[in-house]
Amino acid sequence: MPHARIAGVGMVPFATPRTAPPVLDMAEGAIRAALADSGLEFTAVQQAYAGYVYGDSTSGQAAIYRVGATGIPIVNVNNNCSTGSTALWLARQAVESGEADCVLAVGFEQMQRGAIQSHWTDRPSPFDMFQDVADATQGKNPGVPIAAQWFGGAGQQYAERWGVGPETFAAVSVKSRLHAVGNPYAVFREPVTVEQVLASDHVFGPLTRLQCCPPTCGAAAAIVCSEEFARANGIDASVRIRAQAMTTDTPQTFGGDLVDLVGYGMAQSAARQVYEKSGVDPLDLRVVELHDCFTSNEILSYEALGLTGPGTAAQFVADGDNTYGGRVVTNPSGGLLSKGHPLGASGLAQCAELVWQLRGQAGARQVDDVTVALQHNIGIGGAAVVTLYEAVAS
Repeated sequence: MPHARIAGVGMVPFATPRTAPPVLDMAEGAIRAALADSGLEFTAVQQAYAGYVYGDSTSGQAAIYRVGATGIPIVNVNNNCSTGSTALWLARQAVESGEADCVLAVGFEQMQRGAIQSHWTDRPSPFDMFQDVADATQGKNPGVPIAAQWFGGAGQQYAERWGVGPETFAAVSVKSRLHAVGNPYAVFREPVTVEQVLASDHVFGPLTRLQCCPPTCGAAAAIVCSEEFARANGIDASVRIRAQAMTTDTPQTFGGDLVDLVGYGMAQSAARQVYEKSGVDPLDLRVVELHDCFTSNEILSYEALGLTGPGTAAQFVADGDNTYGGRVVTNPSGGLLSKGHPLGASGLAQCAELVWQLRGQAGARQVDDVTVALQHNIGIGGAAVVTLYEAVAS
């Protein structure tokens, strides 16, 4: 099967709910940026997948019509925090199946201040099974946001299992902020120290406020095309999707281990599929954008993705193997901890960062000698998408 190419990427600077432009303006800006990057007009796009979590039906059409109402199929996508990468997964499938030659994936989100909450209280929650496991494992914790309960609890469980101190988790936030200094799209670009991170308000388990990704607003987009389309249209398609996998939950998720509850097993399975399909060894990766919604999840993801062995994440962090000068630069963009996490946009923002890295266009964030790059995006509820990009001759 031929590999889909990334013809163009674009995003807008992420912003806090207080300062963000209207959401449709952000979505339009990201789409136009991706089109400009590809050198294509919107009339070349044959299908579109629009991802968002908080919005009315057909918000994707409302956003895309701002760029062009051309009668193409537009599919609205919601897969919680993995929404953006799910839209990309669908776009890739459409191209690689031969159904379309040029497809748009766009993700956008207008978040509200404060912790994520359910907006539908008159029906069963898709998180009920997850909350039941968390309650049975660590008791009920009213007043603590559910995501912080789950990821904080998973972090606490990991810390107790492997003897990891709070400084390891805090060091992830310090690293993320240092990376974000060079990213004009990130909201939080001021460096912090381990002491500042640990002194910020306690949230749950090992987590403090500066170890939790903030709710932000934003948009990002990618144009996916076939190699033949790229060649026929003179497009720089020097980045291709070499392998991609999506997984969902299995009974392992609900077995009482909080680490599995927050997506470790899904991510591990998706990563293994990608490595098997591509033949790439995770130890050969130089750059990874992974889902750091909380510092605890970055620690867990190092091991789920095979970047380091079980129980070795603390040493991995202490040795600086997760940053510049180490073995693999994780989240050169600053990640969700520094960019913020507009749910529908995050997966496509990760895509944009890695495409820029593979093209050598990442500026101050550029990682040396990048030929392949890995993306990891999860959504509780659940779905995990892992994507391997590769630089090739266009």
